[in-house]
Amino acid sequence: MKKVLILLAITLSSTTFYAQDLDLGIKAGMNFSNITDATGLSNKTGFVFGAFAGAKLGDKVGIQGDLLYSQQGAEFDGGEIDLNYVNIPVVLKYFLTESIHIHGGPQFGFVVDDNVKSVFQDIEEDVDSKSFDLTGVIGVGVDLPFGIRLDGRYNFGLTDVFEGGDGKNSVVIVSAGYSFL
Repeated sequence: MKKVLILLAITLSSTTFYAQDLDLGIKAGMNFSNITDATGLSNKTGFVFGAFAGAKLGDKVGIQGDLLYSQQGAEFDGGEIDLNYVNIPVVLKYFLTESIHIHGGPQFGFVVDDNVKSVFQDIEEDVDSKSFDLTGVIGVGVDLPFGIRLDGRYNFGLTDVFEGGDGKNSVVIVSAGYSFL
């Protein structure tokens, strides 16, 4: 994790030397997550919140890194799988207009809590999840007046969630943010 944070800091700080517009702020939203390649699971709704920093590198291109707490997992008959992450997406933005952009890139996820909750037995058990999750990110965003940011993303898992089992994260995220700059 330390290497990823250092890489993110270097990337963002080096882009600021050439940046036309800087962007720093907070964001929050909703996750609609599931685990693919696993039977009997359905979508789980959770929260996502954190901070973002970015830079516009020209008229059409920018970069953004986020530091997010994300409630993910899936539901099944009689319970749910909770997978809570600290996620660090780093996306390249392409501006279609001055305020509308599409973006994509990798996301590095680190599990901070994982368990299975059963409704019937009032039991919580640890899940044998992997501590690191790599996902791809694609999305669209709108930069509105007064620093308001709207964002929609799809995160698709590139690595399996569980040790010794199939299943990748699949998360749709809708968020709103505020830029201080």
